[in-house]
Amino acid sequence: MKRLLVVDDVPLFRAGLVAALRGAGYEVVGEAAEGEAAVAVAEIEQPDIVLLDLLMPGMSGIDVLEKITAVAPQAAVMLLTGSESEEDMVAAIKGGARGYILKDMPFDDLVGAIDKIAEGGAAISPGMAGKLFDVTRQLLRHQELVGARKPTLTGREIEVLGLVADGKTSRQIGDVLYISENTVKNHIRNILDKLGLHSRNEAVLYAIRENIISLK
Repeated sequence: MKRLLVVDDVPLFRAGLVAALRGAGYEVVGEAAEGEAAVAVAEIEQPDIVLLDLLMPGMSGIDVLEKITAVAPQAAVMLLTGSESEEDMVAAIKGGARGYILKDMPFDDLVGAIDKIAEGGAAISPGMAGKLFDVTRQLLRHQELVGARKPTLTGREIEVLGLVADGKTSRQIGDVLYISENTVKNHIRNILDKLGLHSRNEAVLYAIRENIISLK
C-alpha cells in the first residue's frame, strides 16, 4: 500500500481529503498546513506520494516541492492546486513534480491520478494538458525559428537569467547584482523580446536547453 502525505493550508479541505483518501483505502501517514512542517514530516515518514498545495502562506509550493524532493527522493509529488497558470505548471514540472491536478477534479479521477503516479507514471488535469501541449508547441516552434538565427544575450542578461532560474524575484536579483528592480525587469523584458518568448519560465527552459545557463 502506498503511503501518502497531504499538504494544504485549508483545514476543512485537508481534513476532508484525508478522510476521503483513507476511506478509499490509502494509508495517509501525515498531513501538514505549511511548507516547513511538510518538509519535516516528509523527512521523517518518507512517504511514497505527496499531495501538495501550490499556493500557501510562507514557503511556496514550488519551494516545498524542491525541499521534499531533497529529503525524500523516492517520493512522487503531485501538485493539487487551484492554479491554472501555465507558469505554475511549468515551474512544478521543472521542480520535479509527477502530477499537476486541479482541485475541482472529481475524487474518482484524483484516485486514478494517484494510482497512475504510484505505478511510475505521471498525471495532469485534462484542462492543463492542453496548456502543456501549447507550451511545448510554442517551444518547438521557437526552436525552429532560432535554428537559423540564434539570438545573442549579453553577459548581464545571462547573469539575470541564471538568477531567474535559481528562483529569485526581480528585487532579489537586483540586490545580488546591485542594480534596481526596474533595471532587472528591463533586462528580463529584453531577454524575452530577443528570444521571442512570453514568460520567464520559457526563457529559462530555452537557456538550459541551449546550454546558455545550467542549473546549480
